[in-house]
Amino acid sequence: MTDHQPKGLTDVTDVTELKPNLGRFGVWTPFAVTPEQAVEIEKLGYGAIWVGGSPAADLAFVEPILEATQTLQVATGIVNVWAAPAAEVAASYHRIEKAYPGRFLLGIGIGHPEHTEEYRKPYDVLVEYLDALDAANVPTSRRVIAALGPKVLQLSAKRSAGAHPYLTTPEHTAQAHHLIGNTVFLAPEHKVVLARDAEQAREIGRRTVEFYLDLSNYVNNWKRLGFSDHDLEKPGSDKLIDAVVAHGTPDDIAARLKEHLDAGADHVCVQVLGEPDDLLPTLAELAGPLGLS
Repeated sequence: MTDHQPKGLTDVTDVTELKPNLGRFGVWTPFAVTPEQAVEIEKLGYGAIWVGGSPAADLAFVEPILEATQTLQVATGIVNVWAAPAAEVAASYHRIEKAYPGRFLLGIGIGHPEHTEEYRKPYDVLVEYLDALDAANVPTSRRVIAALGPKVLQLSAKRSAGAHPYLTTPEHTAQAHHLIGNTVFLAPEHKVVLARDAEQAREIGRRTVEFYLDLSNYVNNWKRLGFSDHDLEKPGSDKLIDAVVAHGTPDDIAARLKEHLDAGADHVCVQVLGEPDDLLPTLAELAGPLGLS
């Protein structure tokens, strides 16, 4: 490989025909990590970095991460279809794919309906967005959809490589896997706090989870999973927080994350809560129990 040759996964494989393979565990962050952080995450054995926060359509953060690493993949978790025009996102996808074939996965979703002034059904907007990606030749095998309920889960199986559920439980993963089947990629996100003090961990977890208690798509999904109105009152019951935020020792957390794999997930996106400086130390502590290093 010359200094000018892009670092892709392969020069010959037709990635449009493969189910995504991001390894068993990846890292979900609400911001783009630095190239230096990406190098350390790759060394620890994590297969992908998922970047949330509704990134802009130019996806300019992707190439610096891929350039600094060798095999690490980058995914969006997710591009918000209300905010990022499909044509621009498609152009960004093709730019990245040309330079780093097989190392970028486009995650899209409807975001939070409460945060848009549009008076259109979110499902219809999502379908139109997928149609636009089809027209721009973005392959279904390199895109996934943020999906919680049965209707969007089924759409993800038909119109993409699979589903990226957020803020769910292994029980939801089992239900999703049963619905979409074995041939479709399933990559749930799960939050973690590396703290043995349960109350301290719950306090950290609530700082993030409480925001979602005002959003209907998450509340409705938790109700389908059996959580009560009491559980879903702000700031969220201990039962809810413990279900969606793993805490305890590294072994405790790893065991919880592996429940998603046992339930049918292909890949689990680990989101470290706490201070930004907690990211790499926590991932390092978890790597061994997760079987990564």
